[in-house]
Amino acid sequence: MSAILELRGISKRFAGVAALTDAGMTVEAGGAHALMGANGAGKSTLMNVLGGVVPKDEGLILIDGRPVEITGPRDARRHGIAFVHQELNMLPSMTVAENVLIDELPTSGGLVNRKAMRTLVAPILERLGCTFGPDEVVETLGMGDRQMVEVARALAGKPRIVIFDEPTSSLSDREKRRLFDVIGRLKADGTAIIYITHFMDEIFEVCERVTVMRNGQRVGSGPIRDYRPADIVALMLGDVHEQDRLRAPQVVNTSPMLEVEGLHNGALADVGLTLRPGEIVGLWGLLGSGRTEILRALVGLDPIDRGTIRFGADGRLLPVTPRELHAEVGFVTEDRRGEGLLLPLSVASNISFGNLDRLLGRLGLIDRKREQAFAQGFADRLRIKLASIRQPVRTLSGGNQQKVVFARWLGTQPKLFLLDEPTRGLDVGAKTEILRLTVELAEAGAAVLLVASELEELMRVCDRYLIVQRGRITGELPGTADKDMLLQAVSEARPVERQAA
Repeated sequence: MSAILELRGISKRFAGVAALTDAGMTVEAGGAHALMGANGAGKSTLMNVLGGVVPKDEGLILIDGRPVEITGPRDARRHGIAFVHQELNMLPSMTVAENVLIDELPTSGGLVNRKAMRTLVAPILERLGCTFGPDEVVETLGMGDRQMVEVARALAGKPRIVIFDEPTSSLSDREKRRLFDVIGRLKADGTAIIYITHFMDEIFEVCERVTVMRNGQRVGSGPIRDYRPADIVALMLGDVHEQDRLRAPQVVNTSPMLEVEGLHNGALADVGLTLRPGEIVGLWGLLGSGRTEILRALVGLDPIDRGTIRFGADGRLLPVTPRELHAEVGFVTEDRRGEGLLLPLSVASNISFGNLDRLLGRLGLIDRKREQAFAQGFADRLRIKLASIRQPVRTLSGGNQQKVVFARWLGTQPKLFLLDEPTRGLDVGAKTEILRLTVELAEAGAAVLLVASELEELMRVCDRYLIVQRGRITGELPGTADKDMLLQAVSEARPVERQAA
């Protein structure tokens, strides 16, 4: 394989802060190159330079050995560079063909030529093995098929280099296998792949080479066969973080803070659970088991048909509605960009949003100095990496964005936290920081209900586990349960025996 792309000595600063310093990588045609690094390591900035989203301050971009200047996204497409983003940028009410060709819709006589659209898009969908056609409306498709639409959009420009940014974070195992087959076919056609992920096992399956970044610099690069997972983690973090427990399992016998009985809706059946102050309870189940639906029903984001919810931070359990409970809960959604953050607004505004009644000044208006001081206190406490409390929250790395979501709810001082995939899409170091924060919440007396797809994360912090299958809680296991017990629990067709809490 020959080098199709070389990034050499790329440097970039934002408001005096170095995001990239002499960074680079070399990508070969017909191969997949993993780009690894902790949140804030500079991966996204380097790819944004390549994609023409931000200009570089120094360095060279070489394609086929020749220096090129990329001044914008259209320039990148002209040089054969395409992105498949982690956050799908779909137009859900439009057709697949319209989404795929949205950058350059074919026209005839000044009108969109729909016949030409179908002719152009159908072969791309066939190449990807899609079972849907160009005229399907995107909002009717599942997440895996929407991912294929995003890939088809990238391929519409016949790119030579395709960048996949966390492409499997929302996919099931079957959908992931399908994506890997597509990547294999792209490599066979001579396309160069840059693959960004936090899932270590994926790069050893998909990629031939790897580049690791830390603090805006390249700290390692070479054939992936020369690396072990521990080697890559050590390069990413500077040392290897042992994946051990952050605290021993606690047996909590205090009065319940939350009791749920017989919760039903279209996705849930007879859900019952109890949470006590100071404990972390993990909802453990496979993708689609109903874990997220339980949390959303509790806070009123999804309707419930029947059931009883009792809550009492002062030890007295009183019946409440999901709307009433919502006012008492800190809820961290799995979709931090779509539901958890106000992306155009500043970090300060996002942190203060749930606490505006405490930040009012004269005439009932928000006191901006008080708001910024309030937000800065939480930014310092959670060690949020930023240039200014006034910068747009969209400019932060994923891990730091998640800390902003936590900071908002910490300001409201709730006694109950519902955490839905709080570490999704984060690197090893950022995951550990979020899990440590979860432990701090429990040790301060909060009750925590935690959803995570990675079993190892639950096993680092949970005091007990509720087993979820097909919208039901089918069993309970203590925090001392090992991995085999937990895997067996979700694979059994019959309910597992509930353990005493």
